[in-house]
Amino acid sequence: MFNYFRKELDWGGRKLVLETGKIARQADGAVLVSYGDTIVLCTAVGARSAKPGQDFFPLTVHYQEKAFAAGKIPGGFFKREGRPSEFETLASRLIDRPIRPLFPAGFRNEVQVIATVLSHDLENDPAVVAMVGCSAALTLSGIPFFGPIGAARVGRVGDAYVLNPTPEQLASSGLDLVVAGTAEGVLMVESEARELSEEIMLGAVTFGHAAFQPVIQAIIELAEHAAKEPWALPEPSAEQQALAARVDALARADLAAAYGEREKQARHARIEAAKKATLAALAEEGLDTERAKAVFKELEADIVRNAILDTGLRIDGRDTRTVRPIVAEVGVLPRAHGSALFTRGETQALCVATLGTGQDEQIIDALGGEYREHFMLHYNFPPYSVGEAGRMGSPGRREIGHGKLAWRAIHPLLPAKEAFPYTLRVVSEITESNGSSSMATVCGSSLALMDAGVPLKRPVAGIAMGLIKESHKFAVLSDILGDEDHLGDMDFKVAGTEAGVTSLQMDIKITSITPEIMEIALGQAREGRLHILGEMAKAITGARDDVAATAPRITVINVPKEKIREVIGTGGKVIREIVEQTGTKIDIEDDGTIKIAATSETQSQAAIDWIRGIVAEPELGVIYNGKVVKTADFGAFVNFLGSRDGLVHISELAARRVAKTNDVVNVGDQVKVKVIGFDERGKVKLSMRVVDQATGADISAQVGPKGGRRDEENAAE
Repeated sequence: MFNYFRKELDWGGRKLVLETGKIARQADGAVLVSYGDTIVLCTAVGARSAKPGQDFFPLTVHYQEKAFAAGKIPGGFFKREGRPSEFETLASRLIDRPIRPLFPAGFRNEVQVIATVLSHDLENDPAVVAMVGCSAALTLSGIPFFGPIGAARVGRVGDAYVLNPTPEQLASSGLDLVVAGTAEGVLMVESEARELSEEIMLGAVTFGHAAFQPVIQAIIELAEHAAKEPWALPEPSAEQQALAARVDALARADLAAAYGEREKQARHARIEAAKKATLAALAEEGLDTERAKAVFKELEADIVRNAILDTGLRIDGRDTRTVRPIVAEVGVLPRAHGSALFTRGETQALCVATLGTGQDEQIIDALGGEYREHFMLHYNFPPYSVGEAGRMGSPGRREIGHGKLAWRAIHPLLPAKEAFPYTLRVVSEITESNGSSSMATVCGSSLALMDAGVPLKRPVAGIAMGLIKESHKFAVLSDILGDEDHLGDMDFKVAGTEAGVTSLQMDIKITSITPEIMEIALGQAREGRLHILGEMAKAITGARDDVAATAPRITVINVPKEKIREVIGTGGKVIREIVEQTGTKIDIEDDGTIKIAATSETQSQAAIDWIRGIVAEPELGVIYNGKVVKTADFGAFVNFLGSRDGLVHISELAARRVAKTNDVVNVGDQVKVKVIGFDERGKVKLSMRVVDQATGADISAQVGPKGGRRDEENAAE
């Protein structure tokens, strides 16, 4: 019944198994991948023909996690998986980026790749397993795909690289890097690092590339037994070749002149005019204008790429190493806790930092369990940033991916939560864009956090590098423009400090690049990063001495763990009362740590005094301020230490004989009391008669044992 095939290998000390032919047999390609007890089902399906007029490659990748994979039931009202989580979106991008360049140029058939996590052992990363599985599914499917690819996660414990580290190893690692590529070279890198050198980062990429070669070989061996017949790709027809020649004749001169414009809007206006004129001429000649649009893009790439390789000058007149002019400003929004406007050429990011409390932390429900995140970075890319009118909606994959890249760049430089107990949120609004808005976000976020008084270890900057490669000629470009990104072969983003790299992301649009090119790009990126850090230092060189006046002040106190219940009160009654009456925010942790956030010192101190009053133990002989909460024939009950009450016996109300309790005190009276003892049940005995109610002074020496003053007793004798 099943045409079943299996390939098994030892990879990084654990068993990797690829299986096909038993599950999802109607997909063009389906592979079940197991690594430890993590299991992912990967499928690939392609349309047999392209839609009419399709001028781009419609590839979609979906990575999805099922709660049952970790023995969980989804939270929420509906109890089923809903919209993709941030991690699922990032994993989908992680799979998409290395496979996309490996489809043939001009291939326009729709392809859908789905990776479903069926089992997660909480040790082996399902995203890397999914990358391997999707590569295998495409290789078996018969869909035109110049793979397979391999992928690996690389950590660094001590001075040694670690292949596919466990969560425990990653926790002590100074590096978290995912690399993917073919047997020939690297296609994609995504990483976070703790200020590591360019040499160490390049070594990690090389280590990962070598480590996944056995996986590529295993996929090839599986394909030898189970792959379907490859699809036939039509060769360019004589009509298509004639169309390309005609577009070249009509548009080349106008396009070359358009790319002579240094300003983006003027350049794009001339390109659009050239395109309209070309299509109009082709329409009059009865030629295929839909096909001509794709040919026009290819002609644009040819003109720009060869101009850079031949002259060393770029679209805006810069050489390959020069960074565009930079203006960095901080404190641009008066009510924000921290703000910055970072402008680099025609790219601009308005970054705003907000300081919150533990109640503002992001709660994340993941397969590995629920956890809290105290640093958030949100990136927004409105259509006006590129001079367009477009749909406004929830963040897409691009916004989530760019935000996470900037998050990785900043995260290693944040102070420990214990030293700076704030929840941090940075929002980056891209107000202008012409290349590398994610790196502008890194720079602007660093400035905004320092403006907010967040003690970053060092300022962080980022730069995007590009590549133009034709045959044996290549040029590495610093600080790429949007057009250079679209028409080039590489998007290589490096962020870090003057001490080292904190994040590296690379995407390749060709089949691979050499270690030599990566080394040149990293060296050139360091040069550019140091220049940008120098420009940022003109605005601010380090964190401000204090947080903004509009930000909450957080005070941390510790109470005995056994007293936490008393601070919270039954059903949270006590803590709610403290918060409402003092106007503070209070977070209580299981170890007795209490964080009190307030916008004024008075509010903060009132909450601290209240809490300390609750947890404090009454001391014999100490005088306290109190409030009468109940009266009885035999005395008055006084609340004097947080929620603690004590009894003032009627004989201790005054330095005279008292007939009725209410002759001296009533409910609500503020009084001063002294602790004079404890009964056998631990109840507190209080006295008012030995305390001067006006001054709070102890007058025990002037008062007799149970009544009149000593001078009155002496006079009577």
